[in-house]
Amino acid sequence: MNPITPFALVKSILYLISYFQVSDAKAVALTESNFDKHVANNDLVFLNFYADWCRFSQILGPIFDEAAETIAKEYPSGKVLFGKIDSVAETNLAQRFKINKYPTLKLLRNGKLMKREYRGQRSLEALVEHVRDLMKDPVNELVTDEDIQKVEVNKRKVVIYIPDKASPVYEIFLKVAMDLRDDCRFFIVKGPLGESSLLPEQKAKIIFNPSKSKLGVNDEEYIGALLSYDELSAWTTNRCIPLVREITFENAEELTEEGLPFLILFHQPEDTESPKLFTHAVQTQLLDDRTLVNFLIADGLKFAHPLHHLGKTSADLPLIAIDSFRHMYLFPKFTDIHTPGKLKEFVLDLFSGKLHREFHYGPDPVTNNLISTNPPESTFKKLAPSRNRYTLLRDEL
Repeated sequence: MNPITPFALVKSILYLISYFQVSDAKAVALTESNFDKHVANNDLVFLNFYADWCRFSQILGPIFDEAAETIAKEYPSGKVLFGKIDSVAETNLAQRFKINKYPTLKLLRNGKLMKREYRGQRSLEALVEHVRDLMKDPVNELVTDEDIQKVEVNKRKVVIYIPDKASPVYEIFLKVAMDLRDDCRFFIVKGPLGESSLLPEQKAKIIFNPSKSKLGVNDEEYIGALLSYDELSAWTTNRCIPLVREITFENAEELTEEGLPFLILFHQPEDTESPKLFTHAVQTQLLDDRTLVNFLIADGLKFAHPLHHLGKTSADLPLIAIDSFRHMYLFPKFTDIHTPGKLKEFVLDLFSGKLHREFHYGPDPVTNNLISTNPPESTFKKLAPSRNRYTLLRDEL
């Protein structure tokens, strides 16, 4: 038997210390002073916004800590962080993420808020499995033309042509793919594919293929900096997630599950001009709010029921409304969309609580009274997650 060297002994001791430190790791208490540092140092951050007085928060707390311990054993430092935020003490952080119910579970990937907050089961197994799923490699490898034919044509695709994965370019691509795994399918090709091939002098080639199109048809090539995460992320995001989407009866539940208020344009089916105006207004006024609001267009004839609750008919189209999943608020006049900042003001009034406050107590002392103070209830709230899962803020009761 070989004797244990002092170096090996020290190494073993350090390993055991590291193991037990990791195994005891619980969710980190995040504050305004340490929040950005922790987010910058971790690829995926799972946030629990809680309140000590909330019964649901009290139940979730130890489960969230146990999930943090489990995940800490599976992934190296810097990959996943479970963070808990006392929303009563850290009001600025709570307001920053528009928290209006406890507990709320949100996720940050590469420092960016993911559109879908966690709304699954509040069990140890479900929390751990959700993180494991988010950490899976979303990039599939294609080899032959036959592989391409098997790719579903009804979902947007992004393909990188690159000699191999041992490249900083691929690392950037993988990072973007992790961000947008729910919105696009991502593929890697290490060599010739059909008539396309990677030239020897090229480091990589990245193409976007829209939905309902075969690869090679309507492709758009990325011409930005290959080593710029921000540039590639912005380019891919704009193609995988249209800023303004159409809501239908088929995708309404999925959109509701994202947990974001709806800013909806209701229009006549044959009206193509108002969607263009609405999209332009969103792009110029509300681009920074894309992680906080879902911008949607809807066929006003198919969605006649919400119009009825707003006291409107198809004759009043086009019109714009916000559905907060408690109430619907009508934008004063569609023509106000041409007034710079008017649509932005409408959205800000939702988050400030002004729309809700005026609903209960009438117009604020200083107001032009353009917005109705008697909004109908949300017609989409039945698709929202169960209220029995949360304690709502008192001003929403």
